[in-house]
Amino acid sequence: MAESLPEHPEFLWRNPDPKPSYDAVIVGGGGHGLAAAYYLARNHGMTNIAILERGWLAGGNMARNTTIIRSNYLWDESAAIYEHSIRLWEQLPEELDYDFLFSQRGVLNLAHTLQDVRESRRRAHANQLNGVDAEFLSPDEAKEVCPILNISDDIRYPVLGATYQARAGIAKHDHVAWAFARACDAMGVDIIQNCEVTGFVKDGNRVVGVETNRGRIAAGKVGLAAAGHSSVLADLAGFRLPIRSRPLQALVSELFEPVHPTVVMSNHVHVYVSQAHKGELVMGAGADAYNGYGQRGGFHVIEDQMAAAVELFPIFSRAHLLRTWGGVVDTTDDASPVVSPTPIDELYVNCGWGTGGFKGTPGAGFTFAHTIATGSPHPLNEPFLLDRFETGHLIDEHGAAGVAH
Repeated sequence: MAESLPEHPEFLWRNPDPKPSYDAVIVGGGGHGLAAAYYLARNHGMTNIAILERGWLAGGNMARNTTIIRSNYLWDESAAIYEHSIRLWEQLPEELDYDFLFSQRGVLNLAHTLQDVRESRRRAHANQLNGVDAEFLSPDEAKEVCPILNISDDIRYPVLGATYQARAGIAKHDHVAWAFARACDAMGVDIIQNCEVTGFVKDGNRVVGVETNRGRIAAGKVGLAAAGHSSVLADLAGFRLPIRSRPLQALVSELFEPVHPTVVMSNHVHVYVSQAHKGELVMGAGADAYNGYGQRGGFHVIEDQMAAAVELFPIFSRAHLLRTWGGVVDTTDDASPVVSPTPIDELYVNCGWGTGGFKGTPGAGFTFAHTIATGSPHPLNEPFLLDRFETGHLIDEHGAAGVAH
């Protein structure tokens, strides 16, 4: 008689039906939702948790990003939370016992005008004061880091220099999600896919559960980690979020031998490029100008970023485009995230990461879990509460987050 297979192979996670109630429910099964559940269980001992994902695990923005990780943001508050995130990235492969191909290959942010040079030097100095590894490089030094970079004077926007963060890099996004999912499952967290939240159950001003397409689920606490659809959920709960959702495109080429050793970003000509582990060139630009939930975007954005990429990297001129895709980014007026309690008691929100969501995955999960578990923000996310839009204490990161990355 053939030996039967185990019900739950160690390389997968359970796919349970929802229980009637949980101590906490996280809405959104992407990177931030998975990380929040992981740190709730690991750091705060909360294991009676459900992650509710309306589609499949990590099938939203977690599957639709360009995987860049860095912490060279200008303002103290941003540098602190993103640097904490990088330090978590550096220890997570061992902690989660999973190789998600975290590669610290460095990031170059190019300067093309004298104003770019001034802003880049300012940001590098601010980073150094905050303990973030950063330096300003000359064009020749930038070309040493990335030999295929065109530093000729005879182009539209010559490269006048670049900031460089050596500890920055990339990771494989789906492997990151699988690593967190396995760890959450092992600690007893229920990951419930194809479970869409359609409403909230409240007792006065306190949330006590969620309505879903699979029935009502009671919850002591609820955390929203639904990125571009966070405003839809907030409307269902009875309050508004200061975010706008827009399509953000990216694309990859056919496979090549290793030619591009780092990540290069240019806000001015609006393109950024890295080479994935398999060999494809991964490129992106800015979000489309219009609000919406489409996952394609306008062709003119692709056309402009291709022109910029070929100008900066002439070697790419014969590369063939393989596929394009789009995500839905949630942006705030100050280009900084929201990790905060909400006007509804025991309802918390993590959103507004815009183009910085992937790099902030562990830091967002760490601080969001603390906020949910204790009811109060962690010092790292205290500057990123909703009330800053009333007090005016904004954290304007448009300069450091001005290109999709």
